[in-house]
Amino acid sequence: MPPPPVRKSRFDELVAKAEAESVDGWDFSWLDGRATEERPSWGYQRLLGARLGGVEAALDLETGGGEVLDGCPSLPPLMIATESWPPNVAKASARLRARGVVVVATDGIPFGDNVFDLVSSRHPVTTDWPGIARVLRPGGTYFSQQVGPASVFELVEFFLGPQPEEARDSRHPDRAVREAEAAGLEVVDLRAESLRTEFFDVGAVVYFLRKVIWMVPGFTVGQFREKLRELHERLEHDGPFVAYTTRFLIEARKP
Repeated sequence: MPPPPVRKSRFDELVAKAEAESVDGWDFSWLDGRATEERPSWGYQRLLGARLGGVEAALDLETGGGEVLDGCPSLPPLMIATESWPPNVAKASARLRARGVVVVATDGIPFGDNVFDLVSSRHPVTTDWPGIARVLRPGGTYFSQQVGPASVFELVEFFLGPQPEEARDSRHPDRAVREAEAAGLEVVDLRAESLRTEFFDVGAVVYFLRKVIWMVPGFTVGQFREKLRELHERLEHDGPFVAYTTRFLIEARKP
């Protein structure tokens, strides 16, 4: 008789399932029941939707899979979105085509001067303040929810060790204000919050780090397998891994 198949450990099963899951788009529903994150009190999508309903031309930068725009009840006559990652470009194009949105594959802002009443971006990797100021019409606004300083660094430092102060403060809202003002914009609203985040199993962590690629640059299961196993044992013994997400909302107007 052949030997019975070797049963994978719970650790191996969780990791393998998370490693096989697609991370295209910006939909985190796979984490339902596996992780939780408090949401900022201001409700970015609701506020963005209200602004989009009152303008003629808008630009959404780094739109991901188009999920945020698609959740807005009305869009302006001219609505353009940009995205640079090819799987997300395809996903956003398919999602937003029926709503009349033009999706442009770029990581820049290749548009003329004084074109848009509103430029928006949810969780941009970088913010090109001079480029945003250039394409906004006089009186137009930039509206964005951004990742704040040392966001989820409890998890980052579990894998990478203590990070230098410049890394911890690199996304500070005060810096965003300085850069916006240097580009000639007037900041009219700024809010920041720290939000409790919990990971319930190691698979959730693998999926999160595969999707949010800048948290642990170059993350692979193979490279961090022993740290993942250590984290799995900690989760099994102590319960959820708690970290704190930081977010800030910034709105800047072009005079």
